[in-house]
Amino acid sequence: MRVLLLGADGFIGRRVAERLLADPGMQVTVLGRRDSADIRFDLTAGSPGALARFLDAVAPQVVVNCAGATYGTSRLLIQANTLAVATVCEAIRRSREPARLVHIGSAAEYGPVQAGGPIPETTEPRPVGPYGVSKLAGTELVLASGLDALVLRIFDVVGPGSPTASLFGRLAEGLRRALEQDELQVRMPDLSGYRDFVDVRDVARAIQAAAVSAATGVINIGSGHAVRAREAAHLLVRASGFEGSVAEDGRQVLLPAQAGPGHADGLYRPAEARPAAEPVPWRQADVRTARDRLGWRTHVPLEESLGDIWLETACRV
Repeated sequence: MRVLLLGADGFIGRRVAERLLADPGMQVTVLGRRDSADIRFDLTAGSPGALARFLDAVAPQVVVNCAGATYGTSRLLIQANTLAVATVCEAIRRSREPARLVHIGSAAEYGPVQAGGPIPETTEPRPVGPYGVSKLAGTELVLASGLDALVLRIFDVVGPGSPTASLFGRLAEGLRRALEQDELQVRMPDLSGYRDFVDVRDVARAIQAAAVSAATGVINIGSGHAVRAREAAHLLVRASGFEGSVAEDGRQVLLPAQAGPGHADGLYRPAEARPAAEPVPWRQADVRTARDRLGWRTHVPLEESLGDIWLETACRV
């Protein structure tokens, strides 16, 4: 199978590239902005016509689009997550033999939902913030393109390679600095929200399964479990061996071993502290469609994902 991979330099894209290149049944061509790409092309600046000519030269059977941006200005997010997707869809339509498209969406497209249960793909998206809005616009372009296309809505990705701007990438760097400088506290944003954490290696497996499937529409990719971010942070702290405290938005969270009488939940709340507003307090994927249509389920437990983040951070020179 001939596969054209877009966005191979990103957090998810790197793992997808590793997995697809290791598959003897796949012939992978990488398109991107860096010198390491087989084809140099900027999706945010290039025209659909120019990209269509590359598609005709490569003749992929599947295009996997992992390109996009998670952080940045509203303008950058729209360019990377919406306009670039429009370019990809139009280029595939113009090509001589239109390829199947597997596009990477985001759980941020759903926005706030009722807490306490899984989010099925039929949930009406109501994103908040430029990132979620730009990703939903990209998804809608794919679904309306008329192509043989599948959108994987990825929930909260963790694991080795996590960007330092991500929640656990930031925490790991903070823990490393604290241990190196004998600091007793690491500061973090509010960790009270519940998230569905899924390992990046499991995500790569899902994308590989999607590439060879006939599934179309939208499919959630997550663990199927909601975990409080604070509890996940404790797993990373434990892996690091850090014995200090984690302060989150004015509230000091003590490690379970440090919690004394009156703090049975391990949380010290100063009288004057108020938790910051959490626009999306709950995310939990309904993963039945992924199991039924892709034959996919997670393999890597959260504790292993977070331990690998710490191992990578601690060994970084």
